[in-house]
Amino acid sequence: MHHAQIAQRAFNTPLMVDPAKALAFLSGLGPRITGQDITFQGVEANAADQTTAALPARASLFGNDLAQRQERNGAQPYAVVDGIAVIEIAGTLVHRGAWIGQSSGLTSYEGIAAQIDAASANPAVHGIALDIDSFGGEVAGAFDLADRIRAARARKPVQAFVAEHALSAGYVLASQADRIILPRTGAVGSIGVVALHTDMSGALDQKGIAVTLIHAGVHKIDANPYQPLPETVHDQMQRELEVVRFLFAETVAAGRGDRLGHAAALATEAAVFRGANAIAAGLADELADPVTAFRAFAAAPGGINPTSRKGPQMNTDSTDTPNSDQIADATPSTEFVAPGTPEPPVALPTPTSEALAPDAPVMSADAIRAEAAEVAQVCAQAARLGVDIDAADAVARGLKPEVLRARVLADLASRGDAAGIIATAPAAAAAKDSPIIAAAKKAATASR
Repeated sequence: MHHAQIAQRAFNTPLMVDPAKALAFLSGLGPRITGQDITFQGVEANAADQTTAALPARASLFGNDLAQRQERNGAQPYAVVDGIAVIEIAGTLVHRGAWIGQSSGLTSYEGIAAQIDAASANPAVHGIALDIDSFGGEVAGAFDLADRIRAARARKPVQAFVAEHALSAGYVLASQADRIILPRTGAVGSIGVVALHTDMSGALDQKGIAVTLIHAGVHKIDANPYQPLPETVHDQMQRELEVVRFLFAETVAAGRGDRLGHAAALATEAAVFRGANAIAAGLADELADPVTAFRAFAAAPGGINPTSRKGPQMNTDSTDTPNSDQIADATPSTEFVAPGTPEPPVALPTPTSEALAPDAPVMSADAIRAEAAEVAQVCAQAARLGVDIDAADAVARGLKPEVLRARVLADLASRGDAAGIIATAPAAAAAKDSPIIAAAKKAATASR
């Protein structure tokens, strides 16, 4: 934002604008332009306008001065309707965005957090309504805010009212509510991550501009816009995105529980679900007009039956979702009883220097996604055997599925459970053994 240019257009120059509009403009942008609080002379302003003008320009990560300052003035940093704190989550979601809201087209995670904390601590607030209409935003800050929303719902009922979109980062926040209410045309999901790289080298060549990058450190200029993106850098960026997608799915699962587990969230492959399809897929809980649903929530926010939070499990009949066999294979089963006492997480091996070398074989984006999905499947199968593996860490370190299977078998063998794995495998699994079970059978046969 060009503050100097705004100041030149707003101050010391004739304006043809209604005084009330000018006051609203200066109340919102004045402190940011001048860097300090502003006062108004010659213009009659009501108390609410003065309170707005006195707001600081930012909310701190480590304090809640913004909310406290409004409380001292007898106001709240959120709207209150029938005892329900209404917190808007609209537009593009940003980290370190100061106290900005829908009027700027951006909403900051800090601002939302300040409102959540204040509403949670206010005894006059009986519940929290998240008014969401966002296509998403930045990764930074989203997961931490999701944790705060989930913690808040342990103290007070929290419901998310989507009108009309809660996608990507917007869905991260919506998924932490007790319930998600969606209109008939509303859309949720997009559980995925994207990164953009701009290659300006061709345009610069046409203009006769040569850019020389002088750097210390091999990776200092990775993904710079003045050169084509090297395949090795593309490979690393793809793996980083897969790791964030794992974290995304884990956060959604923490909020949605058995309505949308980690494996099922990954299996959506970032698809967008609309209306009734979203309910059937477990991404939302109720199809209703948000205004009507809000009135019901305000009438009895504390009267929600916890069992009613459980929505239908994923229905994969929709054309934009994977088939049911894919989800069934990736979802941990509760029928398999792990032999022996649960052990600490398996220590994952460190990739060899050859695997990290710049001239290592380059994988396509599709191959990396397929490998990440296979790693997730191996980790789910290992969990059924009582072996805990951090899938996100495995993907981040570039560990191959066969390496993970070997580690699982080695861990089980050290406990003397290889025979038990085969003996206790349910009959249903015999028809289609998992790769780990198949490898265990092969190892047991070879040892005879």
